[in-house]
Amino acid sequence: MEDLLLAWFAEHGRDLPWRETHDPYAILVSEVMSQQTQVERVVPRWLHWLERWPTIEALAAASAADVIREWQGLGYNRRALSLHRAAQQIAAHGWPDDLTELPGVGRYTADAVSAFAFGRPVLPVDVNVRRVTERTGHAFSPAAGQALMDLGKTVCLARIPRCSVCPLASACPAQGRRFEPTRRQGPFEGSFRQRRAAALRAVLAGSEPRDTEAVASLARDGLVQVDGDAVSLPE
Repeated sequence: MEDLLLAWFAEHGRDLPWRETHDPYAILVSEVMSQQTQVERVVPRWLHWLERWPTIEALAAASAADVIREWQGLGYNRRALSLHRAAQQIAAHGWPDDLTELPGVGRYTADAVSAFAFGRPVLPVDVNVRRVTERTGHAFSPAAGQALMDLGKTVCLARIPRCSVCPLASACPAQGRRFEPTRRQGPFEGSFRQRRAAALRAVLAGSEPRDTEAVASLARDGLVQVDGDAVSLPE
């Protein structure tokens, strides 16, 4: 089954720029950016980010304010601060053996950097990889990591998989099945996340946000600093 998957991937795999490097910093940036953000939006932002801060040391030396500004449009701004803090930790102490020791790095991201940058024999399991392995019941090797991600993203879809074009369909016990929709995050419109985003945009524009609850939440996350009535980006 894995041979069929790898042959499919050789012909149909997505052309993503971070697949052309083994630089752990570049791969870490791609993984953090891709969390809850469509890859199509990530590609140009990733390229621009690496033009501005081409090394982990360059990012570590940047101000938190500049990192937050550069992140705008990618959402979930805490990811930017975590990435910045991780860069500072790596610049000071090197890459830890256990990458989950880095700020904002969970099990999947640690495994992805370990596999794709350091060549360690580990299979990173994201939602797409888990979906394919659970439906097929097959134990794939670490060599199939990126192929599984692409198959899950483009063919083995969450609700209505495209079994007619799947290279694994003939041996898949879930062939032809339809699945219940997974639980989705609530709508952004009208949410507290939207209020936080609006407050942060106001700070970025140099105006004073009026939503004190949103400002307090941003301050707790380190995305703004409050001095009396003045709200500004962290330094």
